[in-house]
Amino acid sequence: MTHPLMNTAHTWSAAGRRRIAIDTDPHDLPASAAALLQAGYRLALAGVTHIGAQDPRGQSMHAVYLFLSGPPDSRIELRVTLDPADPRVPSLAAISFPAGRFEREMHDQYGVEPVGHPLPRPLVRHPAWPEHWHPMRADAGPRPALDPNPDPFPFLTVEGPGVYEIPVGPVHAGLIEPGHFRFSVVGETILKLKARLWYVHKGIEKLFQGRTPEAGLPLAERISGDTAVGHALAYSRAIEDATGLDVPATAEAARALLLELERLHNHAADLGALCNDVGHGVLNAHAQRVRESLLRLNAETTGHRLLRGGIVPGGVRLLSVPDPRRLRAIAADLAEITDLALGHSVVRDRFTGTSILTLDQAADLGALGYVARASGLDTDARRQHPAHPDLPAPPTTLRTGGDVLARFVIRAEEFQASIHYIDELADLLPGHGPLDLHTELPENRVSASGVGIAEGWRGAIVHRLELAPDATVDRVKIVDPSFMNWPALPVALAGAIVPDFPLTNKSFNLSYAGNDL
Repeated sequence: MTHPLMNTAHTWSAAGRRRIAIDTDPHDLPASAAALLQAGYRLALAGVTHIGAQDPRGQSMHAVYLFLSGPPDSRIELRVTLDPADPRVPSLAAISFPAGRFEREMHDQYGVEPVGHPLPRPLVRHPAWPEHWHPMRADAGPRPALDPNPDPFPFLTVEGPGVYEIPVGPVHAGLIEPGHFRFSVVGETILKLKARLWYVHKGIEKLFQGRTPEAGLPLAERISGDTAVGHALAYSRAIEDATGLDVPATAEAARALLLELERLHNHAADLGALCNDVGHGVLNAHAQRVRESLLRLNAETTGHRLLRGGIVPGGVRLLSVPDPRRLRAIAADLAEITDLALGHSVVRDRFTGTSILTLDQAADLGALGYVARASGLDTDARRQHPAHPDLPAPPTTLRTGGDVLARFVIRAEEFQASIHYIDELADLLPGHGPLDLHTELPENRVSASGVGIAEGWRGAIVHRLELAPDATVDRVKIVDPSFMNWPALPVALAGAIVPDFPLTNKSFNLSYAGNDL
């Protein structure tokens, strides 16, 4: 394997089964990162590991930057040693928008200062948190008392003749989780939207600490409830990468099948909800009927309507394999619903040209999944980081409009493509009855790191973890695609009208829980 830094003075080594790890001096970090970005890599994850002074291994702190590219699958990790007493890294925000947000998160959680960051404001930390308390540090201790009278969040104020603000949230009607949106508006035109998240920050990454790899699986399944398969799979692949366990092609085929089933029920729900947001409640009712049939099929497949219990470290367990004829009938049902939607002049008029995210904007922001593909950005972890060379390649769907219509159509096309892909995957499985296709994790586990990647229904999910010497999980860093896609929502809404916010928001359908870790 070759990479842009192999012929330089960097010291590199193999990590896990597929990564190259490069120990990087802080002064060399910006140039190394720039070389990777110029070569077509994307910054998929940045985080910190901190071992406390009381640990037998001795205190240490490192910043880790994971860059991905493919095909062919290439994974490069830049590792920077930090001083735990005064941790600092040169900021990469000037060359990578995602890097700037990762750096703000690293500062809030670990106290790592991104030197030269153009906007070093809190990202995760709310004003009520004590200023010098960084909860993910090994020496953070119990949470101190919160400030009962915190300063208000410093939203940027847009001023000028006729400009006014509309605050929405953080508490919303219905079941959605809290998030605060502040619109600066002239008439009905949105000049600027600022989203403030992390109201449901749960400290999930820290909850993994001290668990066995197997005991961490139920937590991974619950990171974002509608993405149980995607997060369980990324977590399991990280465990397998750290322990050196190879999963056979049949098990990976069954896993890929579950990933597609998860894509189906979520896309069906979104297609209906988008119709509902433009007043076509009848089509929404029929789309939710389709979703219910898929949820029942899920329960027959793994015993759980959201497909929990199917993915396990080392493989997969299925109660049954879905009948392809049944899935084809569901596909025809949904195709009729989407044809009715796209043939309705009011629906198409409201979707067309609404909240456009251009290709350049999607690329600059690091957008993922159907949000990126609807803008013409071809990104799909199933093809860029395939789980096994013997699996069939997934179908490619791409749109270039970047508007609500494109995000609707890309879901409809992916739904049909997933049905055909499930057919191909099912042909690789040894039967249709209960299947237990998993290999036990090795008992002689060592302290190591692992990375797992899965193309969830919203986009690429990345888990990076480290195992402690006692084989328990020491650290986990999680990147849900919503973390990458949330900044794209305000960009797409610039110049739109306030009544289009619910429609646009649903066309992105970003996870609060997956973001507010």
